[in-house]
Amino acid sequence: MSVLKGFKQKEQRYIINTYNRNPEKTLLLVEGEGAVVRDEEGREYLDFLGGLAVTALGHCHPRVTAAIREQAGKLVHTSNLYYTLPQTELAELLVENSCGDKVFFANSGAEVNEAAIKLARKYAQTVLGEKRYEIITAYRSFHGRTLATLTATGQEKFRRGFDPLPEGFVYATFNDLDSFAAAVTEKTCAIMVEVVQAEGGVYVAEQEFLRGLRRLCDEQGLLLIFDEVQCGMGRTGRLWAYEHYGVEPDIFTVAKALANGLPIGAMVAKNKAAEGFGPGDHASTFGGNPVASAAAVATLQTIFEDNLLAHVQERGQQILQGYERLRQSFPGLIKEYRGRGLIIGLEFTKEIAPQVQQGLVEEGFLVN
Repeated sequence: MSVLKGFKQKEQRYIINTYNRNPEKTLLLVEGEGAVVRDEEGREYLDFLGGLAVTALGHCHPRVTAAIREQAGKLVHTSNLYYTLPQTELAELLVENSCGDKVFFANSGAEVNEAAIKLARKYAQTVLGEKRYEIITAYRSFHGRTLATLTATGQEKFRRGFDPLPEGFVYATFNDLDSFAAAVTEKTCAIMVEVVQAEGGVYVAEQEFLRGLRRLCDEQGLLLIFDEVQCGMGRTGRLWAYEHYGVEPDIFTVAKALANGLPIGAMVAKNKAAEGFGPGDHASTFGGNPVASAAAVATLQTIFEDNLLAHVQERGQQILQGYERLRQSFPGLIKEYRGRGLIIGLEFTKEIAPQVQQGLVEEGFLVN
């Protein structure tokens, strides 16, 4: 029996079946360094997946690893009733390098999106009235797997089977300002969009769309929320994807790559919105954990000091040029390639993506 088949048997025995793992195709990864990971047999793979947009600096980055080890030797956890140095330092880095004024920490993208939903409702019902609770999101969007963020997600396939879902979400068409304007009612409190729709197929927001959303929110007294869980932390070539547009949100969320592999998320808000929360309105036991915060501080410092944002732009252009060569070499096969920086999607004219993915694995490349 192979090692992988043994793992498959243990998975069937002990783990709830929520991931489509195949013992003949799924890898058992045991170590990684930089952009390379290795399986149990020592075979190396170039990792373009990065743990689903998480290991932005690569695997086991020495600076991040050192920060984790040092902090783990001092203080692993304490209640958020007390201050910790790493959390405060991280909050300062996030605020001083964004349009935000205040930060709330949690453990994942879904959790900080949930926090943004709660904050928008609390702010609106305090400032605008109790009937303001609806949030407009986009079709094709993805905001998380909790019941609220699942309902905010504009894709039926993710919501199927979980009724009754929470009320308070309506959907409009991404990059269609008129569609969003038409969705505003006397119940609307906020608009929430991804700057780049990732799970929806790597669709990049258009300049006038985001600028129009900002105008619409200002005119109607609504909060504008940007979900940067997938496209933030430098993935587009700017630290935050909204920086490409000259548009500032009232709230934005970040997670995934924030600590280069440890679980942490942050909701960053301008003072106007942040004042919607008071003591006891929201909390997270592990949010801003000292070890995860120390890793996030090291991650951000490395991005700044190693000039990685320019590197993202350069490598992104290199990949797009390669896709253009592929499109010309295989006419009629590639429908479109789209993205920004290093969040890039390649769409085929035929349903062959799974075969392409597996073929690349066999050649030593991990993609999604």
